[in-house]
Amino acid sequence: MIIREFVPADTKVLVDILKANLQFSDPPSEGEEAMLRVHACQAAVFLVAEENGHPVGLSRGVYDGSKALIHIVSVHPAYQRRGIGTALVRETARRFQLRGASSVSVTVPGDDLSFWRRLSFRLTTRIMHAHPIESVSQLNKSSTN
Repeated sequence: MIIREFVPADTKVLVDILKANLQFSDPPSEGEEAMLRVHACQAAVFLVAEENGHPVGLSRGVYDGSKALIHIVSVHPAYQRRGIGTALVRETARRFQLRGASSVSVTVPGDDLSFWRRLSFRLTTRIMHAHPIESVSQLNKSSTN
């Protein structure tokens, strides 16, 4: 297995991996075009795990100069429990550290935290999402919620 930078030719296979793991719920932020935007973003770390020349997993996160956040890690179900997810997380964290990050956070789908706890993560914060963003950006200023 190798871990490498994302390349645009990876998009279709990575979308299939996300779908196989039920992690593809918002195409505008997770689809092929989104992947290309992330690839162009200097703050992003977008890595792909490859076996025998084929993408089998991905990790995507950002470091904004202060905080590092892993947004998603996904490994094709046929390749899970082989250390690929762990390798993706460790390499993503290593790249954040090289950029100056002193810690890393992760958004975790679902309630199973065991994978993340084995990698020294601990539960500290809840993250709330607003999809689409217009539901936030067009809020009435008098609203207190």
